[in-house]
Amino acid sequence: MKKVNTVKLLVSLFGSTALLVACGTESSQSGSTSEVESSESNNEKLQIVTTFYPMYDFTKNVVQDTADVSLLIPAGTEPHDFEPSAKMVADIENADVFIYNSDDMETWVPSVLENIKDSETVIVNASEGIDFIHNEELEEHDHEEDHEEYHVHAIDPHVWLDPVLAQTEVLTIQAGLIEADPDNVDLYEANAEVYIQKLDNLNQEFEKAFEGAENRTFVTQHAAFAYLAQQYDLTQIAISGLSPELEPSPAKLAELSVFAKENNVNHIYFEDNASSKIAETLATEVGVELAVLSPIEGITQEDQDLGIDYIQLMKNNLESLKKSIN
Repeated sequence: MKKVNTVKLLVSLFGSTALLVACGTESSQSGSTSEVESSESNNEKLQIVTTFYPMYDFTKNVVQDTADVSLLIPAGTEPHDFEPSAKMVADIENADVFIYNSDDMETWVPSVLENIKDSETVIVNASEGIDFIHNEELEEHDHEEDHEEYHVHAIDPHVWLDPVLAQTEVLTIQAGLIEADPDNVDLYEANAEVYIQKLDNLNQEFEKAFEGAENRTFVTQHAAFAYLAQQYDLTQIAISGLSPELEPSPAKLAELSVFAKENNVNHIYFEDNASSKIAETLATEVGVELAVLSPIEGITQEDQDLGIDYIQLMKNNLESLKKSIN
């Protein structure tokens, strides 16, 4: 596939909203597969590199079999701390399109892009144009006998966990694909329309499930669900902050224990891709059950072979949240 000049893509939220309305009225509720065929003028498939699973799944749903899509970060690897190998950087440089979530999620991306700035790879920042949530984290440091605490203001990058913002990311990905491969504009638009309708159906499932719920608070080890909570008027109480491995102080755990007991919290959530030790400690202290709430940062090949995807994992999260939101 012949490559074009690097671009940075921006889909305005206004434009995204207009297209989403059109998708909601024109798409089939069943989300049937598009019959639009790929341009026969292309002798080679588009080569696309994506960073982690949501970016891969969103992209695959837009291109279907028209392009070769690779996943850079393997399942079981924490995307926050990932560092690409020299071969991976070369793969990005040689790709037609490189798709990632944000500079705040894949913190290594800016340096990679600086090193390949002369490449013709089309760069797609899928969260471009989205208003990020700023999360205030409490970090703790021991210095001999002194114990210091200070607050860090961090940008929360977990926008894909909101089914509505996921639609915006899909539209941005679609725009990047069209920039790289304009001959297949009809295919990309049709496939994106079908997938966005599926995401909108998912959004409606969340809305219906939480409609009228009196208890709208959930306690989770990893503060990854602020966008989801914001979308559905829920309250996320996080044990560890944006980093799932950040250890809370004994005072913080004691405070959370009191909160959980006073607010009849019946489940503590942990993620499936990190240690559950912190959540287990709090659950034992409070005397409640543990449940999984996945940030969907990775998926095993076995799960993919079983047909499990982003939408199914989000539905699993919904069923898990119903244990607390009622």
